[in-house]
Amino acid sequence: MTGIIGALPEELAALLNAMDTSLAQTRGPFTLHVGRLAGKGVIVAQCGVGKVNASALTQTLIHQGVTQIIFTGVAGGIARDLKVGDIVVSSDCVQHDVDVSGLGYEPGQIPGEKLAWRADTRLREAAIDAARALGNVSVVSGRVLSGDQFIQDQLKAARLRETYQAACAEMEGAAVAQICHKWDVPFVIIRSISDAGDGGAATDFREFLPLAAERAATVVQRMLEKL
Repeated sequence: MTGIIGALPEELAALLNAMDTSLAQTRGPFTLHVGRLAGKGVIVAQCGVGKVNASALTQTLIHQGVTQIIFTGVAGGIARDLKVGDIVVSSDCVQHDVDVSGLGYEPGQIPGEKLAWRADTRLREAAIDAARALGNVSVVSGRVLSGDQFIQDQLKAARLRETYQAACAEMEGAAVAQICHKWDVPFVIIRSISDAGDGGAATDFREFLPLAAERAATVVQRMLEKL
Protein backbone atom coordinates (compact mmCIF):
# COMPACT_ATOMS: atom_id res chain seq x y z
CA MET A 1 0.00 0.00 0.00
CA THR A 2 1.36 3.40 -1.05
CA GLY A 3 0.68 6.57 0.92
CA ILE A 4 0.40 9.73 -1.17
CA ILE A 5 0.52 13.08 0.60
CA GLY A 6 -0.04 16.65 -0.54
CA ALA A 7 -0.21 19.84 1.52
CA LEU A 8 -2.89 21.64 -0.50
CA PRO A 9 -6.17 20.51 -2.12
CA GLU A 10 -4.86 21.58 -5.53
CA GLU A 11 -1.94 19.16 -5.17
CA LEU A 12 -4.22 16.15 -4.77
CA ALA A 13 -7.26 17.03 -6.90
CA ALA A 14 -6.10 15.24 -10.07
CA LEU A 15 -5.13 12.12 -8.12
CA LEU A 16 -8.44 11.93 -6.28
CA ASN A 17 -10.33 12.35 -9.55
CA ALA A 18 -8.30 9.54 -11.14
CA MET A 19 -8.84 6.99 -8.37
CA ASP A 20 -10.75 3.90 -9.52
CA THR A 21 -12.33 3.36 -6.12
CA SER A 22 -12.21 5.54 -3.04
CA LEU A 23 -13.48 5.21 0.52
CA ALA A 24 -13.05 8.19 2.82
CA GLN A 25 -11.96 7.40 6.37
CA THR A 26 -11.38 9.89 9.19
CA ARG A 27 -8.35 9.51 11.40
CA GLY A 28 -8.11 12.37 13.86
CA PRO A 29 -7.91 15.61 11.83
CA PHE A 30 -7.15 13.80 8.56
CA THR A 31 -9.39 12.39 5.83
CA LEU A 32 -7.82 9.33 4.22
CA HIS A 33 -8.99 8.36 0.74
CA VAL A 34 -8.42 4.61 0.51
CA GLY A 35 -8.69 2.94 -2.88
CA ARG A 36 -6.88 2.18 -6.10
CA LEU A 37 -4.93 4.41 -8.45
CA ALA A 38 -3.17 3.21 -11.61
CA GLY A 39 -4.04 -0.31 -10.50
CA LYS A 40 -2.27 0.02 -7.14
CA GLY A 41 -3.62 0.21 -3.60
CA VAL A 42 -3.19 3.72 -2.22
CA ILE A 43 -4.13 6.03 0.62
CA VAL A 44 -4.28 9.65 -0.55
CA ALA A 45 -4.49 12.40 2.06
CA GLN A 46 -3.94 16.13 2.56
CA CYS A 47 -1.70 17.11 5.46
CA GLY A 48 -1.99 20.90 5.41
CA VAL A 49 0.91 23.33 5.20
CA GLY A 50 4.08 23.00 7.23
CA LYS A 51 6.41 20.46 8.80
CA VAL A 52 4.30 19.60 11.84
CA ASN A 53 1.22 18.83 9.75
CA ALA A 54 3.31 16.75 7.36
CA SER A 55 4.90 14.80 10.20
CA ALA A 56 1.54 14.08 11.83
CA LEU A 57 0.00 12.69 8.64
CA THR A 58 3.11 10.67 7.79
CA GLN A 59 2.96 9.00 11.21
CA THR A 60 -0.76 8.35 10.75
CA LEU A 61 -0.25 6.70 7.35
CA ILE A 62 2.54 4.50 8.68
CA HIS A 63 0.25 3.30 11.46
CA GLN A 64 -2.38 2.59 8.77
CA GLY A 65 0.08 0.17 7.21
CA VAL A 66 1.48 1.98 4.17
CA THR A 67 4.79 0.51 3.04
CA GLN A 68 6.06 3.50 1.05
CA ILE A 69 5.24 7.21 0.88
CA ILE A 70 5.19 9.68 -2.01
CA PHE A 71 4.84 13.40 -1.36
CA THR A 72 3.55 15.40 -4.32
CA GLY A 73 3.14 19.12 -4.84
CA VAL A 74 4.80 22.38 -5.78
CA ALA A 75 7.95 24.17 -4.64
CA GLY A 76 10.02 27.28 -5.18
CA GLY A 77 12.99 26.85 -7.47
CA ILE A 78 16.39 27.34 -5.83
CA ALA A 79 18.69 25.91 -8.50
CA ARG A 80 19.44 28.59 -11.11
CA ASP A 81 18.24 26.72 -14.20
CA LEU A 82 14.79 25.62 -12.99
CA LYS A 83 11.67 27.09 -14.60
CA VAL A 84 7.97 26.98 -13.74
CA GLY A 85 6.63 23.48 -14.37
CA ASP A 86 10.01 21.73 -14.15
CA ILE A 87 10.18 18.68 -11.89
CA VAL A 88 12.43 18.03 -8.90
CA VAL A 89 12.69 14.50 -7.56
CA SER A 90 14.36 14.33 -4.15
CA SER A 91 17.83 12.86 -3.84
CA ASP A 92 17.73 13.84 -0.17
CA CYS A 93 15.97 16.31 2.14
CA VAL A 94 17.17 18.88 4.69
CA GLN A 95 15.31 21.18 7.10
CA HIS A 96 16.84 24.56 6.31
CA ASP A 97 15.16 26.43 9.18
CA VAL A 98 17.00 24.39 11.82
CA ASP A 99 20.10 26.09 13.24
CA VAL A 100 22.00 24.56 16.17
CA SER A 101 25.35 25.64 14.77
CA GLY A 102 26.11 27.42 18.03
CA LEU A 103 26.58 23.98 19.58
CA GLY A 104 28.78 22.73 16.76
CA TYR A 105 26.17 21.17 14.49
CA GLU A 106 25.94 21.82 10.76
CA PRO A 107 23.31 24.33 9.61
CA GLY A 108 20.12 22.33 9.12
CA GLN A 109 21.18 19.45 11.35
CA ILE A 110 18.94 18.40 14.23
CA PRO A 111 20.94 17.13 17.23
CA GLY A 112 20.91 13.35 17.25
CA GLU A 113 19.76 13.21 13.62
CA LYS A 114 21.38 13.11 10.21
CA LEU A 115 21.77 16.36 8.31
CA ALA A 116 19.96 14.90 5.29
CA TRP A 117 17.58 11.99 4.74
CA ARG A 118 18.06 10.12 1.47
CA ALA A 119 15.13 9.18 -0.73
CA ASP A 120 14.58 5.54 -1.65
CA THR A 121 16.54 4.67 -4.80
CA ARG A 122 13.79 2.58 -6.41
CA LEU A 123 11.11 5.22 -5.86
CA ARG A 124 13.43 8.01 -6.98
CA GLU A 125 14.35 6.25 -10.22
CA ALA A 126 10.71 5.43 -10.98
CA ALA A 127 9.75 9.07 -10.41
CA ILE A 128 12.55 10.34 -12.66
CA ASP A 129 11.53 7.97 -15.46
CA ALA A 130 7.88 9.03 -15.13
CA ALA A 131 8.79 12.73 -15.14
CA ARG A 132 11.01 12.43 -18.20
CA ALA A 133 8.14 10.81 -20.08
CA LEU A 134 6.24 14.12 -19.83
CA GLY A 135 8.50 15.67 -22.47
CA ASN A 136 9.48 19.36 -22.75
CA VAL A 137 10.12 19.49 -19.00
CA SER A 138 13.45 19.64 -17.20
CA VAL A 139 13.75 16.89 -14.61
CA VAL A 140 16.26 17.28 -11.77
CA SER A 141 17.15 14.83 -9.04
CA GLY A 142 18.38 17.04 -6.23
CA ARG A 143 18.16 18.19 -2.64
CA VAL A 144 14.78 19.33 -1.38
CA LEU A 145 14.87 21.94 1.39
CA SER A 146 12.01 22.27 3.85
CA GLY A 147 11.19 24.98 6.37
CA ASP A 148 8.18 26.72 7.83
CA GLN A 149 8.81 29.70 5.57
CA PHE A 150 7.60 30.80 2.14
CA ILE A 151 10.75 31.88 0.31
CA GLN A 152 10.22 35.13 -1.59
CA ASP A 153 13.59 36.86 -1.34
CA GLN A 154 16.23 36.46 -4.03
CA LEU A 155 19.12 36.91 -1.59
CA LYS A 156 17.72 34.30 0.80
CA ALA A 157 17.20 31.89 -2.08
CA ALA A 158 20.84 32.44 -3.09
CA ARG A 159 22.01 31.73 0.47
CA LEU A 160 20.02 28.49 0.54
CA ARG A 161 21.51 27.49 -2.80
CA GLU A 162 25.06 28.20 -1.65
CA THR A 163 24.71 26.69 1.84
CA TYR A 164 22.83 23.52 0.93
CA GLN A 165 23.38 23.04 -2.83
CA ALA A 166 19.61 22.63 -3.06
CA ALA A 167 17.29 22.26 -6.01
CA CYS A 168 14.10 23.61 -4.47
CA ALA A 169 12.49 24.83 -1.24
CA GLU A 170 9.10 23.96 0.22
CA MET A 171 7.48 23.43 3.63
CA GLU A 172 6.92 19.71 4.22
CA GLY A 173 9.17 17.19 2.48
CA ALA A 174 12.06 16.90 4.94
CA ALA A 175 9.64 16.36 7.82
CA VAL A 176 8.11 13.44 5.90
CA ALA A 177 11.62 12.18 5.23
CA GLN A 178 12.57 12.35 8.92
CA ILE A 179 9.55 10.32 10.06
CA CYS A 180 9.97 7.79 7.28
CA HIS A 181 13.62 7.35 8.23
CA LYS A 182 12.68 6.63 11.85
CA TRP A 183 10.26 3.90 10.77
CA ASP A 184 12.40 2.59 7.89
CA VAL A 185 9.68 3.40 5.33
CA PRO A 186 10.84 4.23 1.78
CA PHE A 187 9.90 7.70 0.54
CA VAL A 188 10.36 10.14 -2.31
CA ILE A 189 9.39 13.80 -2.73
CA ILE A 190 8.14 14.97 -6.14
CA ARG A 191 7.87 18.72 -6.64
CA SER A 192 6.90 20.81 -9.65
CA ILE A 193 8.28 24.34 -9.67
CA SER A 194 5.66 27.08 -9.15
CA ASP A 195 7.94 30.08 -8.61
CA ALA A 196 11.58 31.17 -8.34
CA GLY A 197 11.66 32.00 -4.62
CA ASP A 198 12.21 35.68 -5.44
CA GLY A 199 10.26 38.91 -5.07
CA GLY A 200 7.60 37.70 -7.51
CA ALA A 201 7.14 34.35 -5.77
CA ALA A 202 3.76 35.08 -4.20
CA THR A 203 2.23 36.21 -7.50
CA ASP A 204 3.80 33.36 -9.47
CA PHE A 205 2.75 30.78 -6.86
CA ARG A 206 -0.91 31.76 -7.11
CA GLU A 207 -0.82 31.88 -10.90
CA PHE A 208 1.07 28.67 -11.56
CA LEU A 209 -0.06 26.49 -8.63
CA PRO A 210 -2.73 24.61 -10.66
CA LEU A 211 -0.36 23.87 -13.57
CA ALA A 212 2.55 22.80 -11.38
CA ALA A 213 0.37 20.73 -9.05
CA GLU A 214 -1.28 18.84 -11.90
CA ARG A 215 2.10 18.16 -13.50
CA ALA A 216 3.45 16.66 -10.26
CA ALA A 217 0.30 14.56 -9.88
CA THR A 218 0.72 13.22 -13.41
CA VAL A 219 4.22 12.09 -12.51
CA VAL A 220 2.83 10.23 -9.48
CA GLN A 221 0.24 8.40 -11.59
CA ARG A 222 2.78 7.35 -14.21
CA MET A 223 5.21 6.38 -11.48
CA LEU A 224 2.66 4.05 -9.88
CA GLU A 225 2.14 2.35 -13.22
CA LYS A 226 5.86 1.54 -13.32
CA LEU A 227 6.13 0.19 -9.77
